[in-house]
Amino acid sequence: MRIDRIELRLIKMQLVAPFETSFGVEVDEQHIIVRVDAEGVTGWGECVAMADPFYSYETNQTAWHILRDYLIPGVLKQNIANVDEGMVGGSRVRGHNMAKAGLEFALWDLFAKSRGVSLSEMLGGSREQIPVGVSVGLQSSPSELVKKVAGYLSAGYARVKIKIAPGRDLDMVAAVRREFPKILLQVDANSAYTLEAVNLFRAMDGYDLLLIEQPLGYDDIYDHSKLQRELKTRICLDESIHTLADARAALELQSCRTINIKPGRVGGYAESIRIHDLCAASDMPVWHGGMLESGIGRAGNVALASLPNFKLPGDISASKRYYTEDIVEPEFEVAADGTMAVPTKPGIGVEVVIDRLDRVTVHRQEFG
Repeated sequence: MRIDRIELRLIKMQLVAPFETSFGVEVDEQHIIVRVDAEGVTGWGECVAMADPFYSYETNQTAWHILRDYLIPGVLKQNIANVDEGMVGGSRVRGHNMAKAGLEFALWDLFAKSRGVSLSEMLGGSREQIPVGVSVGLQSSPSELVKKVAGYLSAGYARVKIKIAPGRDLDMVAAVRREFPKILLQVDANSAYTLEAVNLFRAMDGYDLLLIEQPLGYDDIYDHSKLQRELKTRICLDESIHTLADARAALELQSCRTINIKPGRVGGYAESIRIHDLCAASDMPVWHGGMLESGIGRAGNVALASLPNFKLPGDISASKRYYTEDIVEPEFEVAADGTMAVPTKPGIGVEVVIDRLDRVTVHRQEFG
């Protein structure tokens, strides 16, 4: 296919409520939407780099720069037969996985639509529904957290993840587990602790947690191997895993017993599938994380999470969990049994509502 035109949009979508983690408080989400047009077909992708370099060194500004000056020139006006050919131009760019993923996502959507197949089928997905969970930000008190969790359980979520940080950890876990003794419960530290907190995490072994996500340094694999040996509860790595090589190191060091795959973090669907397959071959289940995506990115997340080794519920919540109005139709919903339907129409399987997209667009640039 000949790539005729590419468009970048920086969007700013207001969250329905502030979302607090150990990184800070978010009141809106700013991502880059990538549109690729080729021979009458349009592909959509979402670059999940945020405004600030707290989760990752990448930001909206760095991603825009890499897309504009390096990745887009490598594919624009080119005839490409598949996604890999479209990404060859960026092969010399080191890092910047979120920028690369934003373009790669749009190309996957483009080629899936051109072939008349769903993105799930194109990626190798095998399920019509996926189990999903919800991520609950830091709360001011255990009682407030219990109220929040109760609301999400009534909305149908099958699994709850609570954010923790020093001073807001064990008491929060204890309160939720006391109130809801049977739910699937996990915690996410977002790299807020060191190995000195080993006794805290040993104490969490008594609360029947599904997993403890990224308790130590954001770029650490080795210290996590030491901590995992001290715990019955499985550790999950998130921020530490950027490549297949990182995942292989984590498996060989036994640093974790599951990995949270975020395609934006690892550079796209292709690398995500390689990590998924490596973990499957090692009998290690994976699950799909979230970056507060709009419906464009969320559609891709659902498609990827339909692959067979995504065995734990992912952070792929309903559109209404984060936004009053999404920029796609239909919006994503959670069923009463805690699952989400995998779109079956060609490509990402949802339609981008251009007037809604226009309303949240802060900056726009066309190429071609």
